[in-house]
Amino acid sequence: MDEPNEAVMVDPNASTTTKDLYNRLRKLSATHTLFGHQDALAYGATWKDWHYFRSDVKDTCGQHPAVFGWEIGHLGRKQLNIDDVDFNQLQVWIRQVHLAGGINTISWHMDNFLGGDAWSAGPPTVSAILPEGHKHGAYRKSLAAFAKFVRGIPNSRNDDTPPPLIFRPFHEHSGHWFWWGKPHASRREYIALWRFTVRYLRDQMDLHNLIWCYSPDIIESAEHYLDYYPGDDYVDVFGLDDYHDLGRLGRASDLTRRLRIVVELAETRGKIAALTETGNEGVKHKNWWTEKLWPAISADPIASRIAWMLVWRNASIRHHFGPYPEHASAADFREFAAKEEVLLLDDLNKFTTPSQDANQNVA
Repeated sequence: MDEPNEAVMVDPNASTTTKDLYNRLRKLSATHTLFGHQDALAYGATWKDWHYFRSDVKDTCGQHPAVFGWEIGHLGRKQLNIDDVDFNQLQVWIRQVHLAGGINTISWHMDNFLGGDAWSAGPPTVSAILPEGHKHGAYRKSLAAFAKFVRGIPNSRNDDTPPPLIFRPFHEHSGHWFWWGKPHASRREYIALWRFTVRYLRDQMDLHNLIWCYSPDIIESAEHYLDYYPGDDYVDVFGLDDYHDLGRLGRASDLTRRLRIVVELAETRGKIAALTETGNEGVKHKNWWTEKLWPAISADPIASRIAWMLVWRNASIRHHFGPYPEHASAADFREFAAKEEVLLLDDLNKFTTPSQDANQNVA
């Protein structure tokens, strides 16, 4: 694969560090895949400690993940997010990850503006929060809260520009479980909502550190993937969420096929592709990492050109998607993490130099 040219991003005024991250990911994706974990620093399968830079991934293999997933559900309405993480502490972790050379990506399980949580699907919420809708003011207020949260994350001691964030709103819209999902919003409404959100945060709130990621759930074709696509001017990353194909009823070869579709679509448009959510709850196969996950990615030379993969959180020994030292798959994860093509945080820093301003707890 030829080295990619400099990317044309959604935000032509993106900060230098944001542009640098985007171009670095495009270049690395040709030969490497970064490993990510949701809520990695907030807690593990058997612990919760907000005072140290700790993760189950590092406890298992000696390195933190390269990509750190975070959640901002309840932002602006409660002090804690949907996973009971304090938003002020979340800002600290995002900054620490950035200074340590890691990458932050944010999802948003946004409460339903007509009542209930993100999974309270049914009412026509998307139409209600568009500019002509009666809940549009409430939606703008939520976006303003997001902008305030982002501005509160300094880049370093000497730079108050917020660090780059891969922002993944309205994810898994091809499914039915969220209020923004396909059965509850028309194609026109979803695209209008996405485009308004980009323009408001970029042009009105002056946020220039966001990399915009579009991520439907499992898809069957390029046409299916692009069904609700907001357009090349509004998307930086072509993501895919896929738990099914690596679970009991799925086939890893289907994930390979889907990833190839996503990578081809992304590369045709000069974009990045990523496996933005995946995993197997409980990691029930002791060799899942090397015999299920990695073969699904590496089996096809095009599918393997995803920039990163991210597995979901480790909430407890009953609900976890990543490794932890006592788990039966720990040895297999170490073998997976040692692969030359897979990058964790220390591996990633061999390609770049983290900030010298890094907090001393980041180790």
